[in-house]
Amino acid sequence: MGASGSGKTLLLRALADLDPNEGLVELAGDTRESIDAPDWRRRVCYLPAEAGWWTDHPREHFADWSKASAMLENLSLAVEIGDQPVMQLSTGERQRLALLRTLSLDPQVLLLDEPTAALDAEASGRVEALVQQRLHAGVAVIWVTHDLSQAKRMAKRVLQLDAGKASEVEL
Repeated sequence: MGASGSGKTLLLRALADLDPNEGLVELAGDTRESIDAPDWRRRVCYLPAEAGWWTDHPREHFADWSKASAMLENLSLAVEIGDQPVMQLSTGERQRLALLRTLSLDPQVLLLDEPTAALDAEASGRVEALVQQRLHAGVAVIWVTHDLSQAKRMAKRVLQLDAGKASEVEL
């Protein structure tokens, strides 16, 4: 958590090794430097607040649409959404599809930058439930949010960032 400009997104991007950074990062005992970048990014997946779309239809963004489509109902999305033009989808639909795209990679670590910012309460609850399933399966999650009640529901620890410095918040 933290104010806009406090460094939340920069931290996620550094952990994902998308921007120059310093420091030691380990995953399952392996240092970031010992893992090639493409493998690191398969294991540590960053979902930005506004995900990119590089083709016209959602299904083209998934290696296995049938695997992804099995999870659509969990997020109140119809299977037909895969054939709709991305630019005609709502911000919330694109946000949920981007989460599914990230989850379909089966990462060990999820770096989520405000994944429910554009969602209503029901859709947010569905995203939270899906992420909780991954947490219970052993996936590590770092979730940026401005919603303290959401942080209390989802987190074991809450860090407050201020000018790039982190301090723990009591739950």
